[in-house]
Amino acid sequence: MGTVFVIIVPKCRSCHDYSQSDESLFGKSTYLCSQASFGKMKIVVDNKIPYIREAVGQIADEVVYLPGNSFTAGDVRDADALVIRTRTRCDRELLEGSRVKFIATATIGFDHIDVDYCREAGIAWQNCPGCNSGSVEQYLRSVLLLLKRRKGLKLEDACLGIVGAGHVGSRIHQMARSLGMRVLLNDPPRADRGEEGFVDLSVLSRQCDVITFHTPLNRTGRYNTFHLADTEFFAGLQRMPFIVNTSRGEVVDTAALLDALDKGMVGDAIIDTWENEPDIHRELLQRVFLGTPHIAGYSADGKSNATRMALEAICDFFHIQADFEIVPPDLPYAVYASDPEEAFLQVYDPTRDSDALKQHPEAFEQLRGDYPLRREIAF
Repeated sequence: MGTVFVIIVPKCRSCHDYSQSDESLFGKSTYLCSQASFGKMKIVVDNKIPYIREAVGQIADEVVYLPGNSFTAGDVRDADALVIRTRTRCDRELLEGSRVKFIATATIGFDHIDVDYCREAGIAWQNCPGCNSGSVEQYLRSVLLLLKRRKGLKLEDACLGIVGAGHVGSRIHQMARSLGMRVLLNDPPRADRGEEGFVDLSVLSRQCDVITFHTPLNRTGRYNTFHLADTEFFAGLQRMPFIVNTSRGEVVDTAALLDALDKGMVGDAIIDTWENEPDIHRELLQRVFLGTPHIAGYSADGKSNATRMALEAICDFFHIQADFEIVPPDLPYAVYASDPEEAFLQVYDPTRDSDALKQHPEAFEQLRGDYPLRREIAF
């Protein structure tokens, strides 16, 4: 009689049968689970996530690509994992009764994930903190250079206020200082932990010439950021600052910003994230200095970082070993300019994105989904 091997493995969350993911025993991402196709792993992916197809093919046996805003419960019922962006709302309606064990969102934010339901259902998830911080830094640097050129902002004499000093805000801080700007930071969670160097939002309101928002969207709790820039905030501004929002649209109250523009409380606004996307406020779009379709973090470098981090999170969770490399393509053109500022704007000028959106606001999602190649190049 031959030797009998008994393998003790954890129970599957969905079917309460036993499951295993161990490449050394079973090969690529194999499961012992009666509710799965035996020996198969399935991942459902937002079809606008770039640079993912070859890499995810090394991880999963079956990959289904769908528009992020049209995932249904039927689509994910037999999936082991999802790779999503902000357009997929992961909640009970989508996930209940599914086999989904893990959600990777290729974004910094995660307010589109119902974390309470996922905790209740035993579904793990992971976002990609800092993945596109370099891209947002590039966007802000271009914005500041355009404010200098077209609005007369003297950067070396100006004060920048940063609301939210996480991965992105910290990079903006260093970039602005390299341009000679004075910088004030507002981050209540970090200040409450005893960290130094932060001031109250009212100080930014009094002293800053540009105020830029880089906070998550929290609708409740002590650090609520929903409509953080509201009527009271705008009424307290003293230097007619330029307002920049690349965080979440709901951080800035649209009606309050329009009123502030009408009354001359702000110098102008640069809005990349909007309330009620993709059905954005058309009047506000036409009023702002720059209005872009939620693409501040859309450099090829930022996208490739997010894709890599999302897939690495899946590999870590399912104990999969995969050897993949994600590298964005080179720019198809060279940059010719002796002036560093001009060279920087040749690589990326957000005016192009703003003009496209102002001409076709109905194409908000298409402009995001078909975003052209943009690289982060230092000068």
